[in-house]
Amino acid sequence: MSLNHSDETHRNLLARVPGVTGRELPEWFEALEAGPSFLRFDDRVRWLRDEHGLAHGHATAIVHEHDLRRAARLFGSATSPI
Repeated sequence: MSLNHSDETHRNLLARVPGVTGRELPEWFEALEAGPSFLRFDDRVRWLRDEHGLAHGHATAIVHEHDLRRAARLFGSATSPI
C-alpha cells in the first residue's frame, strides 16, 4: 500500500489527528512502536484502524509520517513535510 493522497492532504490529515482522536502524533508514534511488529505499511494501517478505531485516512497519515520521521532519524534526512 502506498500513500494515495497529496502532501497537502497528508499535512491536513495530520493537523486534524489530535482533534479527531484526542491524542497527539507522538502518542500515536509510541503506539505504533509499542504495538505488533508489522513490517508492511498496510498491516500497520489496518492495526491502527482495528485496534484504535481510526479512520483509514488518519491511520494512513500517521503511519506514513512515522515512517518519514523514522527515516529522517536513521538516515539524517529532512524528508518530513511537517
